[in-house]
Amino acid sequence: MALSVVMPALEMAQETGKVVSWRKKEGETVVKGEMLLEIETDKAVVEIEALGDGILSAITAREGDVVPVGQTIAWLLAAGESVPAAEQKPAQTGRRMDTAPAAASPATVNTAPRTESSAPAGKLAPKARRLAAEHGVDPASVRGTGPGGEILADDILAAAKSSGTSGTSGTLGTSGTSGTLSTVARLMAERTTESWTTVPHFFVVRDVDATKLVSLREKLAPGVQQSHGVKLTQTDLLVALVARVLRTHASMNASWTGNGIRTNSDINVGLAVATPDGVVAPVVQRADGARLGDIATRRHDLADRARAGRLQPADLNGGTFTISNLGMLGVDAFTAIIVAPQAAILAVGAIADRVVAANGQVVIRPMVTLTLSSDHRVVDGARAAQFMRDLTDALQDPEPHLD
Repeated sequence: MALSVVMPALEMAQETGKVVSWRKKEGETVVKGEMLLEIETDKAVVEIEALGDGILSAITAREGDVVPVGQTIAWLLAAGESVPAAEQKPAQTGRRMDTAPAAASPATVNTAPRTESSAPAGKLAPKARRLAAEHGVDPASVRGTGPGGEILADDILAAAKSSGTSGTSGTLGTSGTSGTLSTVARLMAERTTESWTTVPHFFVVRDVDATKLVSLREKLAPGVQQSHGVKLTQTDLLVALVARVLRTHASMNASWTGNGIRTNSDINVGLAVATPDGVVAPVVQRADGARLGDIATRRHDLADRARAGRLQPADLNGGTFTISNLGMLGVDAFTAIIVAPQAAILAVGAIADRVVAANGQVVIRPMVTLTLSSDHRVVDGARAAQFMRDLTDALQDPEPHLD
């Protein structure tokens, strides 16, 4: 029986997906469960498995094509079987986002002419509006390919490339090289630019005595290793303690909706993870109720799959607060960009011995610098300071807080 391969809905409110690559070629035999293709959504690149056996046939979406969710992009057929008659008309596939340095305007996959219509400059998709400002593109000069002539993000990117103003690939000076960003790097660049340019950041910094935090990790690490088979890290302790402090600081666990503030019922902590292609932030769900061993296991699994490029959309969805820890790289302190629409992100530096004053004496203590970046639309300075005060107390005496 013919089995259609459709563009899957991998995220809530997802309208389209981009075909990154086909793992199988047309005419090859596919077995159920084999990796068939890679799809890019707004948050991740996801490997899609074949839902049945068959010969891959009638591919209508090429690599780089942006396709509506639910649209058939190929078929899995039995030997001698044909595509159902009702499906043999040319498919209305999505537009192509070319990656060649001298790309022209987007093209359709089928042979039918693409209908384009000009649209007023104000008729822009939100992402397209931001990209137009970022790339210096005049929307009035762009022909929209969306419904009713709406100008989409791909239209802006194509216009930027054709005019030589694209910020994703360019010449570095007179003797530099040019190249195209990886998918993960491009998504990261887009999101951080949008956050930095639209979210009113402010910063609160605290130096924290980590003596008891270090001692607690050394005390608990052998048990976690034995029971869960993973190494307990300072990041695991941070996730647990931050999540528990967030229980009494609802405003820090909130999100900006565009029209107001949404308080999140769950506490889901994202962890910034560096990969060969860029930084992603997979999420430890309901971290405030998770035990240390479970957090360590989840963190280990997410980090491994992030570096291997095998995260799923569910791994990246639902974050309400993010931690970025560069301490293992010897960084003393830094500021991090908020992962919108979250209200805040915590930047963590290295735990290192410093000379400090304690009870009127000069002593050496393991210290760590925390920098909280907050969205001033969601929280004010006093609330951010109160959160940092309570988090500092928890880090300086962590054991009672780990219920």
